Amino acid sequence: MKKTVLFFFGMLFLSCGEKVVEEPENLIPKDKMTNILCDLALLNSTQSAFSSAFDKTGIDIMEFLYEKYDIDSTQFAQSDLYYASIPLEYQSIYEDVDARIEKRKNAIEATTKRRNDSIRDAQSHRRDSIKALRKEKDSVTP
Repeated sequence: MKKTVLFFFGMLFLSCGEKVVEEPENLIPKDKMTNILCDLALLNSTQSAFSSAFDKTGIDIMEFLYEKYDIDSTQFAQSDLYYASIPLEYQSIYEDVDARIEKRKNAIEATTKRRNDSIRDAQSHRRDSIKALRKEKDSVTP
């Protein structure tokens, strides 16, 4: 029984070392694939939020990405399948995508905070100016 279990796990271990999918001839480099998947995530979320704008313009996200990165659908599908067949590599790509999106989110939040703080300061300054003018007017009037 022990030999059977060891044999089974041995075969499983050896089969995990084999390439499940052969590397395609026109494999998209990892950094370019990361860029594509990052843009894809951002465009999909934008389309979800503003679907009517995408419908009106007739923009197809995948066609846009194929043109932007000078690739075709087959090249993208084969490269995606290849990277997906290497789980650690695929995880690394998606961690990079996640980090980039998080960085953009933080930058947008910081810009929004600065803008809101600026508006709040301007409104406070305006109120203070109006109060000062009213005080001045009250002190001049008998």
